[in-house]
Amino acid sequence: MKLLFSAVFFIFMWHGFAQLRVKEKAPMQQIDMKSVNGSMYSLNSLKKDKGLIVIFSCNSCPFVVGSDDFPGWEMQYDSLYQEALANNIGFVLVNSNEGKRAQVDSYEEMIKHAKEQNYTMPYVLDEQAALANAFGAKTTPHVYFFDQKLTLIYTGSIDNSWDKGRKTDQTYLFNAIKAQGKGKKIKPNTTEPKGCGIKRVVTPPKN
Repeated sequence: MKLLFSAVFFIFMWHGFAQLRVKEKAPMQQIDMKSVNGSMYSLNSLKKDKGLIVIFSCNSCPFVVGSDDFPGWEMQYDSLYQEALANNIGFVLVNSNEGKRAQVDSYEEMIKHAKEQNYTMPYVLDEQAALANAFGAKTTPHVYFFDQKLTLIYTGSIDNSWDKGRKTDQTYLFNAIKAQGKGKKIKPNTTEPKGCGIKRVVTPPKN
């Protein structure tokens, strides 16, 4: 799948949910979600003393798993997770692709994918894309970084490697983790998420 196709698909899959903004509190903090290891986790249970990173991800998007055009951000998940742990920050991957639950993003396929990629971080199922809708998450991946009170302090992209015209490499999430670990202000605190649109199942409004 080419990135151009993915970008077009993103346009058609985005349904205009209000997006969570910096300084706003995380919704659904106590709602449990099933992990690929069989355990149940909530945002509140996953946060650590310096906060929590939530990344909406999946098993198939070329922005996640890679393609001929792009190496895929999944290859950075483990190093980001380890950096988060080193700074006492929680970390979770969330699969909200409800439109592909009978296909590549089923719970069974999530388990398989996590094993193949040696995931050590929690990877949870977001049933009916409820968390994605509450956050207004757009893409896989889409990053939401919260402080210890689950107040949003960074949202957007992992880095700017998607931009072939970039003059410098910007490791947004890695820098944000470092800043939060040192108690410093995160700059920038908002970037544009890039990736495949989350595959929601939207019920048409009644006439």
